[in-house]
Amino acid sequence: MSKACARFRAPSNVKLRDGDAGAVILGAAAQDGNGKRDKAELKTLDRDETQRLIGRIAELQAMLYAQRERKVLLILQGMDTSGKDGTIRALFNQVNPVGIRAQAFKAPTAPELAHDYLWRVHQQVPVNGEIAIFNRSHYEDVLVPFVTGAIGPAECKRRHAHIADFERMLAETGTVVVKVFLHISKDEQRQRLQERIDDPSKHWKFDVSDIEQRKQWSDYQAAYEQAIRATDADHAPWYIVPADSKTQRNLAIAAILLETLERLKLDWPPANPKLTGLTIA
Repeated sequence: MSKACARFRAPSNVKLRDGDAGAVILGAAAQDGNGKRDKAELKTLDRDETQRLIGRIAELQAMLYAQRERKVLLILQGMDTSGKDGTIRALFNQVNPVGIRAQAFKAPTAPELAHDYLWRVHQQVPVNGEIAIFNRSHYEDVLVPFVTGAIGPAECKRRHAHIADFERMLAETGTVVVKVFLHISKDEQRQRLQERIDDPSKHWKFDVSDIEQRKQWSDYQAAYEQAIRATDADHAPWYIVPADSKTQRNLAIAAILLETLERLKLDWPPANPKLTGLTIA
């Protein structure tokens, strides 16, 4: 298995600990063990490395789009303020928008609730040649309803099985599934929520429900652990990425996505022999 993918792959006995959310294990920041450089310089170096990886991702995405044979689904899950929006902005700023699509999943609407919970999700999976990014996903349906008591343990277990079957079907029909949990600590979330309150220009980002969910932090962590254990598979792997550092978070996910694309051994489609020697008048 590739280096970053192996490093961040969720263990079978995954346990989400706050202390792990601030881990520094990639790039210049990880190599500077003796503290010879200041934090600003290290962040700049890691951002430069991230941009280098993103440039290569853009090249491979162009080949993926040209071939139109495979598709990639990147699922981003995490507690509020863990950086799902920021990750999308940072990682795809060099990618041709024609072959990429981001989909956010909010609370289901009345028509969506009238269908099975996977109905709205299946409509948004990527087509051939496309990278689709899910900002939240079908995993919300085994998190919020379970923690709030809307569904019980038996139904939650059934849904885990549904999701595992759904992702296996996607993989067997040409979709490369990559699932990333952005692991933020409770204290870092507190700071980011406070920043939103203190800055009037960020008030639109704040929702009072975030405070209520913080009261159930341990329950949500346990629900995530349960979901990750139940649905991790080689064809649909879970990766746990420390997200207290935005720089480290972006670098890690860029490395995971790049290694995933490289394993597809993408290239440009074969030349068309009928075009040899053709001259446009």
